[in-house]
Amino acid sequence: MSDSTAAPDYTAHPFDARGIARRFRHSAIFGALGALEPGEAMRFVNDHDPLPLLAQLSERFGDRIEILYRQRQQGAIVIDFVVRA
Repeated sequence: MSDSTAAPDYTAHPFDARGIARRFRHSAIFGALGALEPGEAMRFVNDHDPLPLLAQLSERFGDRIEILYRQRQQGAIVIDFVVRA
């Protein structure tokens, strides 16, 4: 995980978790990430820092997913999940 303020060299597909029922969120996120090709990214927006989710992503995807915080404020979290080759 890293914090990044530089402009990304990829296009991030938006994924707003706030509009998805809590019981379906993790499955929807895993499915969306699984659909991405290397070099693509998902821009994840949420109202809280999803630390348990990040642990699950690390377990499931390992080094294939780079986690970049774009915004990390109370009530406003934006994370880019970048798929590596």
